[in-house]
Amino acid sequence: MSLSRTRRAQRTLKVLREAIPAPETELRYETPYQLIVAVILSAQCTDKRVNKVTPALFDEYPTVEDMAEADPDDVYPFVKSVTYPNSKSEYLAGTASKIVDEFGGQVPETTNELQTLPGVGRKTANVVASVAYEVDALPVDTHVFRVANRIGLVEHADTPRKVERQLERVIPKDEWGEAHHLLILHGRYTCTARNPDCDDCPVAPVCRYFERLQRLPDPMPDLDARHGRYFCRSCDRYFDEPGTHTDRYGLEQTACPRCDSMTVFDAKTGETTKRVLDFRID
Repeated sequence: MSLSRTRRAQRTLKVLREAIPAPETELRYETPYQLIVAVILSAQCTDKRVNKVTPALFDEYPTVEDMAEADPDDVYPFVKSVTYPNSKSEYLAGTASKIVDEFGGQVPETTNELQTLPGVGRKTANVVASVAYEVDALPVDTHVFRVANRIGLVEHADTPRKVERQLERVIPKDEWGEAHHLLILHGRYTCTARNPDCDDCPVAPVCRYFERLQRLPDPMPDLDARHGRYFCRSCDRYFDEPGTHTDRYGLEQTACPRCDSMTVFDAKTGETTKRVLDFRID
């Protein structure tokens, strides 16, 4: 489907609003202090896991002043089940100390000030500013990065910062916060990293990734793997040792060693060996 990125974004957000009527963060918090703690803990960790550890953590350290007096070793037992607990214990204690010492005990409202805190990068700063203070911001995490690239809301955007800049150009500023939550939740529950549910996806009609999947060759169920591991439909032959060919998207594809065709099938499953360009960040 030939759509401008702006039009594609409009249609994407329209259908996601219908599918997700009340998009919001799934981290549990009551104050900006609790939010920044939860967001720091959520780096490369699931919100579900974070929500399991924060109740006890907040019982022990109910205010930023309480956390500021803590030693990282004291914080560690409460967060040991999240990813990188040693580093995050230090970040939490250090961030709280700096908030108390330099910001009068108030979590900063601007992304620039937030990024001066230990363990707070651009994404974390944007989340806190957007969610806690309703600042217009469009944080890009692994879900937003993947979904924006797959759908085609961005082009040649291989870093979170590039994705953020391009999204900001095609989505109205007053919709940035909502778009962030819609894209995250869509990526978390439908457009997942390993097994996206394209068949039941409301965005599929405007999705570039889905469009490319539909162009893959149909399976060849009657192949006989006894004749070879692979089958080339272009030259009608089986073979065991494949070649490789780089397609127009820069993906290295399995190719026929004789004719260099990428119309190759796995003889055991009958499925095409072609892959569709995908997008992930760690």
